[in-house]
Amino acid sequence: MSGADPRVRAVLKLAPVIPVFTPDDVDDAVQVAQALFRGGLPVVEVTLRTPRAMDAIKAMAEAVPDAVIGAGTVLTAAQMQAVKEAGGRFAVSPGATDRLYAAARDTDLPFLPGVATSSELMHGLEQGLDTFKFFPAVQAGGAPLLAAWAGPFADVRFCPTGGISVQTAPQFLHLPNVLCVGGSWLTTAALLQSRDWAAIEELARQASVLAS
Repeated sequence: MSGADPRVRAVLKLAPVIPVFTPDDVDDAVQVAQALFRGGLPVVEVTLRTPRAMDAIKAMAEAVPDAVIGAGTVLTAAQMQAVKEAGGRFAVSPGATDRLYAAARDTDLPFLPGVATSSELMHGLEQGLDTFKFFPAVQAGGAPLLAAWAGPFADVRFCPTGGISVQTAPQFLHLPNVLCVGGSWLTTAALLQSRDWAAIEELARQASVLAS
């Protein structure tokens, strides 16, 4: 696979917000995927931070086949392969290494690597990518840094994630080089604990129009 992967941008253009979801229970994960999809958010990043994450990705992908379920916090080549086998449609990492870039090519999985500096961004460009996760967005410089990058990196597009809220999302989404934002406010621990799927659906509905 040579050149930038158009599949990554296609995924990021599906909705203005990608919910970042950390699953503890597989059945609950299916409910979350259904609620988010009903609310207008078809793309979900499932973080690999819990033992049930791979099972959750598989169950969510099977239960909501029209949704685009991917994995976040992908740190190793083995995880990249496991995500592909579980039915994940894309992989996201907080940073990137040469080994991880190679693993994405080997598995032919659309890959959104995390960058926080110009040097990391240029390394990604050398690897043939043109679309990145900006992480941790708020802590690394926020919307002003992305606005500054629009000059030297005019063709690059971003999904900022980390510290973004429903209140601050629009300041990122209004930037010409931002395709969407990642956010964990839609699936908070409190909402998951109370199994308030209706509230998650409503948050998704509000998030689905943030860019308009």
